[in-house]
Amino acid sequence: MNHKPTTEIELAQLVAEASQPFEIIGTGTKRGLGRPLHDLEILDLAKFSVINAYEPEELILDVGAGAKLSAIEKLISAQGQYLAFEPPDYSRLLGSKHSGTMGGLLACNLSGPRRIKMGAARDHVLGLNAVSGRGEIFKAGARVVKNVTGYDVPKLMAGSYGTLTAFTSVIFKVLPRPETEETLMVVGLDDHAAVSEMSLAMQSSAEVSGAAHIPNLGTFLRLEGIAPSVTYRRDTLVRLLGGKIDILKNRDSQIQWKNIRDVMPLADGPERMVWKISVTPAMAPAVIAKLKSQFEFRYYFDWAGGLIWLDVATEESTRIRAAIGSGHATLMRAPDQMRSTLDIFQPQEAALAALSARVKTSFDPRALFNPGRMYKGV
Repeated sequence: MNHKPTTEIELAQLVAEASQPFEIIGTGTKRGLGRPLHDLEILDLAKFSVINAYEPEELILDVGAGAKLSAIEKLISAQGQYLAFEPPDYSRLLGSKHSGTMGGLLACNLSGPRRIKMGAARDHVLGLNAVSGRGEIFKAGARVVKNVTGYDVPKLMAGSYGTLTAFTSVIFKVLPRPETEETLMVVGLDDHAAVSEMSLAMQSSAEVSGAAHIPNLGTFLRLEGIAPSVTYRRDTLVRLLGGKIDILKNRDSQIQWKNIRDVMPLADGPERMVWKISVTPAMAPAVIAKLKSQFEFRYYFDWAGGLIWLDVATEESTRIRAAIGSGHATLMRAPDQMRSTLDIFQPQEAALAALSARVKTSFDPRALFNPGRMYKGV
């Protein structure tokens, strides 16, 4: 059965009277993330799409959780503003029709290459309205930047994949869009040299907002801001790094970072499994070298080496997780049958799993929302 409430009161009553769990969706673009859910009633929140308030002069955006990300980005771009954490569009990677909703963006805590400078979605959310698993309407945070006097509940909800509450609206801070950008493309570097160059650039005064390495293509360093500042910082980096460097101007730079953001180097071949691996940047080359000795794959680095995107034709979860040590590996794309049997997210230690279970019980004591989306039985 597909339930499509149009008001918070209707949603709260539906949850309070529920006897079966729900799969929560907005437009369904993120159903390929996490473990697949089968034979559940659908709780469709697409009707919660109204723009409650947009105050460009206050840098505040309050929208329904079902509002489409593409429409919101168009709205704020017209005012010279943007979501600084660079939300990705995984439609090509996951085979969906568009980039999804604002609620889905927060629920999955998505962010792009600018995360190394500006943080993730959780660092830009100010508040939300939601319905708990008890059928209670509540709100957390507000339309002001300094609003937290207790536990920051909106940040807790980021990355919960719809397992704690059903969002009805979300509040984000927006920022002025940079006047221009340029990207330095350093060619001919292997993994070790690329991570060294990216680390050097990140530690400099150049204020790099993106640092990525695509093997056999180049190492990319993005600079954003007003034109004179970008020029000065670019020249500083060129002198610091040396070697053969090409410069991508504004439009070409934007295209390149959109491809990196949206995982376009690995988006083809939907039958291949795609992993998102977080490690300390210095570890990245060693992780790749270890895995290369065991099986074939494609990959590239983002976040100055702190993020490895990797795709492989066969099931290699055990060897991948063994190679990353204390890092984290998340399976971002795989056939449903494989997603049903594997640990999609990094397995939790016992103490953390117990804490997660207590948080789940606090917000959703009857386990009505997306049960099993993140971990088996949870």
